[in-house]
Amino acid sequence: MIPFTGRHSDLPLKGDATSRFLPWLIAPMVFLCAVALAGVFILNTLIGRWDRDVSGTLTVEIAAAPGDAAQSTAATLQRVQQAEALLAATPGISQARALSQEQLAALLAPWLGNTDLLKELPLPALIDVTIKPEARPDLAELSQRLTKAVPGASLDDHRAWLSRLIGISRSIQGLAVAIVLLIGGVTSAVVIYATRTGMAVHQEVIEVLHLVGATDDYVARQFADRAFTLGLRGGLFGLALTIPMTAILAYTTRQMEGGFLADLSLPFLGWLAVLLLPLAAALLAMLTARLTVHASLTRML
Repeated sequence: MIPFTGRHSDLPLKGDATSRFLPWLIAPMVFLCAVALAGVFILNTLIGRWDRDVSGTLTVEIAAAPGDAAQSTAATLQRVQQAEALLAATPGISQARALSQEQLAALLAPWLGNTDLLKELPLPALIDVTIKPEARPDLAELSQRLTKAVPGASLDDHRAWLSRLIGISRSIQGLAVAIVLLIGGVTSAVVIYATRTGMAVHQEVIEVLHLVGATDDYVARQFADRAFTLGLRGGLFGLALTIPMTAILAYTTRQMEGGFLADLSLPFLGWLAVLLLPLAAALLAMLTARLTVHASLTRML
């Protein structure tokens, strides 16, 4: 009786040394495939988040005015008000909000540590600009107007570097998909080798089964059922290695306060795909074994 299938086997496949190693070969394949697949889903989530949170915003930076801290702060504040007025009058911009000195200090705190020193230094100003969803303002023209009207002002268009970042991420996703396909090919090759070895070992038994009326499909089903069982066993072991690693990664990133990569947890569809990998590996092993047996019997008998 073959586990997971409930079918009786007339071939003594359970004692094959080659078959015993098959789950240990499939397990790391499933693990690597799960890692690559998880990377595809995580990157897809990050790309959506970046595109949603960043593509509709701009940043205007205003250099600190010359002078001591008090004079610089007053002059910079005046420049900020000029820039806000210009931005408010620009079609397509829904909001322009300057960050306070406390917010700037909070942004610099991870690099400087003690923010008390910033009180004695002239700081530049940042204005967070939100663009209307359907608006397409002329950013080059807006940048020129800002530069002429407000000394030290510069416009940072997030979409320029965001498009490059998304392009790199898409390339990494394509590489991960290629890795998944390569792992599937290697897994099939391992199953083909194990199946052919098993057929060579049991060639006499296969010939006897044919003499008593067994069809090629009957013999192929014996090897396919065995491959399914071993593939599922190895896939479950590989999944057991994957789940703790993925959970630890998600927990670690959730402990970060803010940051561009603050959430690297798998979405629901990602978890579903990873959990189905053992079954996919077992089905691939079963199909490969069946096709291999049919091709080999044509030459053997």
